[in-house]
Amino acid sequence: MAADQLVPSETTVLHTQPPSRRGMPKLLRRLMPLIVVALVLLATFVWVATLELDSIEQRTLNADYIVARIGEHLFLSILAAILVAVLAIPAGILVSRSRSRVFRGVVIGIANIGQATPAIGVVILLAILWQTGFTTALLALVIYSFLPVLQNTIAGLAQVDPNIRESARGMGMTPAQVLRRVELPLASPVILAGLRTALVFAVGIATVATFINAGGLGDMIVNGLKLQRYPVLVVGAILVAAIAVLIDWAAGVVEDIVRPKGL
Repeated sequence: MAADQLVPSETTVLHTQPPSRRGMPKLLRRLMPLIVVALVLLATFVWVATLELDSIEQRTLNADYIVARIGEHLFLSILAAILVAVLAIPAGILVSRSRSRVFRGVVIGIANIGQATPAIGVVILLAILWQTGFTTALLALVIYSFLPVLQNTIAGLAQVDPNIRESARGMGMTPAQVLRRVELPLASPVILAGLRTALVFAVGIATVATFINAGGLGDMIVNGLKLQRYPVLVVGAILVAAIAVLIDWAAGVVEDIVRPKGL
């Protein structure tokens, strides 16, 4: 005889097991870069503490020297990213508003030259044509980091739905109000992604600023190579990589915070 089958009645409550959540929790995923960087820096500190440093390495691998180089590196990188935002976003708006293909091609072509040229080439060329020092390195970083923000601004504004623009105009908004209150907020995720890329570019390229006496963590890397002090070289390289990861992480957090709701 077949087993009796359970037939649910109107009062039967069916209990279903909620789907299990797979993968890493969101908070842990968000904090994972910080955890990895902290572990790498801790391992580096422990490794250096076990070494017998000579007088040259002791003058370089100390808190005062490292903090000073990190401060120079961050100041140069962040200032360059700010200048890129001030210059590239308005340029992207002008290009997106222009109907002239010639103007569009000229602006993007000039920006492409800075991106296509090797970073060390831009830095050395400007030093030869102009001068050495902080200002030249800053200009080189702005030139090299200009294109991602320009292209993302153009792309972000181009993806805004034309019907949304027409609706805003129908509400009586002026073109400037449509840009400020509708288009730029909708394009902000793409623009911020470009700024994030430019900032990480600036952190990496600021390393070569040491060749024109602009300071930064590149001093540690170059001195470690020239003097064959590999602990100095390794610490400098790890610090540059850690700063790039942390800045990318912080930019991602800011991008999530300022992103308009619903996007």
